[in-house]
Amino acid sequence: MKKIVVLTGAGISAESGLKTFRDSDGLWEGYDIEEVATPEAWSRNPALVQEFYNMRRKSVLEAEPNAAHYALAELEKNYDVTVITQNIDDLHERGGSTRVLHLHGIITRSQSSINPNLTYPINGWELKMGEKCELGSQLRAHVVWFGEPVPMIEEAARVCRQADIFILVGSSLAVYPAAGLVHYVPYEVPKYIIDPKIPYISSSDFIRIEAKATGGVPPLVTELLND
Repeated sequence: MKKIVVLTGAGISAESGLKTFRDSDGLWEGYDIEEVATPEAWSRNPALVQEFYNMRRKSVLEAEPNAAHYALAELEKNYDVTVITQNIDDLHERGGSTRVLHLHGIITRSQSSINPNLTYPINGWELKMGEKCELGSQLRAHVVWFGEPVPMIEEAARVCRQADIFILVGSSLAVYPAAGLVHYVPYEVPKYIIDPKIPYISSSDFIRIEAKATGGVPPLVTELLND
């Protein structure tokens, strides 16, 4: 069974109504990223950071997977599929994908402030100050902040090296190290990029589909399933 690797970015979640900072000058829901998505922000004002991610989590739980999420799950009928996502929502899982690698964590889980390997499911949308891990440290959102290492990047690179088909959806390729994953995909395999604004890619062997995720992914999935 051929292996398809899909790398998804903010664009696929935006079509489910989840706002991003990708096109808004570094502001996320009106907040400066430096104030809510860095270790320094957490040290400075943990209550503000906690509240910010509580609101993001509430939005995620209210959102629904869209046609692109559902279509990618359909690929599993005929292919071995791994979705690598830069997004912190769970829409791929709720859309039916069974193998999802979250590069930047997932907002529906919490983690220890002193040991990021200790993670826990969150019941509902609110994570409160005073809720602690088994080591006694405050729980925070299980997301990778700017300035923190990306622990899943090596696994993602390994998966990309194994691809027989590669699909890039809704990413501006502006955030590293995730953007560098395209360079691990074997040169000879078919590669597709789906985005309304195709980002610059030095490789000329990408098949470019200039469309939003919901417009570009379902037809491509149908084509691949009929091969």
